[in-house]
Amino acid sequence: MPNLPPDKLPILHAAVDALRTVPNVTAIVLGGSYACGFARPESDLDIGVYYREAAPLSADHIRSAALTICTAGSVPVVSGLYDWGPWVNGGAWIQTPAGKVDFLYKNVDQIQTVIEESRRGIWRHDYDQQPPYGFRSIVLLGETAICVPLYDPEDAIARLKESVAVYPEPLRGRILQEALWGAEFTLHFCRTFAGSADVYNAVGCMARVAQFLVHALFALNRRYFVSDKYANRLIGEFTLRPPDFMARLAQVLSGPGATTGELSKALESLTGLWLETVHLTAGAYSPRYDLKAHLP
Repeated sequence: MPNLPPDKLPILHAAVDALRTVPNVTAIVLGGSYACGFARPESDLDIGVYYREAAPLSADHIRSAALTICTAGSVPVVSGLYDWGPWVNGGAWIQTPAGKVDFLYKNVDQIQTVIEESRRGIWRHDYDQQPPYGFRSIVLLGETAICVPLYDPEDAIARLKESVAVYPEPLRGRILQEALWGAEFTLHFCRTFAGSADVYNAVGCMARVAQFLVHALFALNRRYFVSDKYANRLIGEFTLRPPDFMARLAQVLSGPGATTGELSKALESLTGLWLETVHLTAGAYSPRYDLKAHLP
C-alpha cells in the first residue's frame, strides 16, 4: 500500500468496505497519483471500481457507497455507466473530510479487449474524451500496470497485471511509426501557417506535435503512458530521450510568438526535437510518403 497521509487512510478503508458490498463489483484498486508515487498531501484519492460488461453497476448503489464517506451536508456527484464517454466512462466525485475522492468505473472486459488489441499493435485515440489531448487506449494498460489492488476476490486484477507485465513489441512499433509520422506530417503544415503568421493554426500544430513526441518517447522506452499530468516527470527518467527534452519543449510552447519570424524560430526548435527523437529509433521509423515530392 502506498504511503497515504494519516487522514486519508481511514477514508480509503471506508470506501473499500462500502464498495465491496455493491452488487456486481468485481474488484477495487487504488490508482492515480498515489499509485504512481507522485501524490502530494492534497492529491485526490482515485479509486477504480471494476465490473463485468454482462453485470453492470447501478448508479444508485454507487451513490449509497459514496454517501458513507462524504462530508456531512455535501452531495456526491454520481454518473451512470458511460455518461462521461467511452473510455473514462463514469464514476463519482465525492467531497470527504480528508479531501476529494473519485470513484472511477472500469469495465474489465473492455480492458481485456484493449490489452489483446495492443498485442496486435492496435491503439486507439478519442480526442474528445478529455483535455488536453484526448484519451489513448494505451492508458488502460498503464493504469493496469500501476494500480494497487485493494479488493480482488476473483484475481481479475492479478490476471490483468500479468498480461501487461511485458510491453508488447507490435504496439511499440505501431506507436513509434504513427506518432513520428503524425509529427512529421503536422510539422509540414505548421511551416505554411508560420509563414503566414497564422498563430491559431501554427501553435495548434505545435501542441499536436508535442503530444506525438511524448507518445513516441514513452514507446521508445517501453513505458506505458498513463496521463499527461505525469509525462514531464516520467520523461525526465527515460534513458532514450533528446537532452533536456521537456525543458526545450516548454520553451517552444510557452513563447511561440506571433510574427512569422517568431513562429518559424519556434518551429525550427520543435523540428530539432523531432529529428533527435527519430535518430533515437535507430532506423525503426520511416515516413509514409516523401512530403516534398507530394505536397506543396
